[in-house]
Amino acid sequence: MTAPHLNKKVKDFTATVTGTPNTVTLSELAGKNVVIYFYPKDSTPGCTTEGQDFRDLYDEFLALDTVIFGVSKDSLKSHENFKAKQNFPFELISDSEEVLCQQFDVIKLKKLYGKEYMGIERSTFLIDKHGTLRQEWRKVKVAGHAEEVLRAVKSLKE
Repeated sequence: MTAPHLNKKVKDFTATVTGTPNTVTLSELAGKNVVIYFYPKDSTPGCTTEGQDFRDLYDEFLALDTVIFGVSKDSLKSHENFKAKQNFPFELISDSEEVLCQQFDVIKLKKLYGKEYMGIERSTFLIDKHGTLRQEWRKVKVAGHAEEVLRAVKSLKE
């Protein structure tokens, strides 16, 4: 599977999310911009801060017809707890089978305390109202990232 390329249509997908209904399909979001951010693990410091930053700017994203989804390999139950505890107004996608992770090519070799493992590289993708990938951020540093994504959404032309 190859990752989507800038200014190309993103392959349609359906994913399991928190909330009701508990699935989301990209093609059903036509007419809205979509921000998908991949993060390593629920309730860890960096992932919590990143989610809080998107939460705090959520109304500004909404005003620009933009929906946000956070994605990790955590279970739906873990996501529901994380979402409730942090008061996230957006849904979290459970990708335990790594389908979206593979589609967006975010599973990378990582190192922690000298051990190597395969895990999610913090990454964000901006898909426009027509389903076209407009921007991607890889190896994301959390500080200021949500604001940078918001600026990119504001710069989209119809």
